[in-house]
Amino acid sequence: MNNAPAPKALWDLRPGEAAMVTGFDDGLSVAYQGRVMEFGFQPGARVQCLLNPGFGAPRVYSISNSVFSLDKEIAAAVFVLASDTAEALS
Repeated sequence: MNNAPAPKALWDLRPGEAAMVTGFDDGLSVAYQGRVMEFGFQPGARVQCLLNPGFGAPRVYSISNSVFSLDKEIAAAVFVLASDTAEALS
């Protein structure tokens, strides 16, 4: 039996919630993966949701001392573990 916590999508973070990037959905093209990684969304990086304006609008995230807004298509393809879970695994 595997009790390891399952990653969730970055899009699912609520404002104020922090997590650690774990990887990307296979459906996200290599070009997009590279671009998102250039922004700092690398496996192991800590990310925090700053704003969820609602109505499907892009959400705002803080990572690597920078702030980015990502639309659902991209944020749903970035996998994260909640900070408390990530810290427990360290």
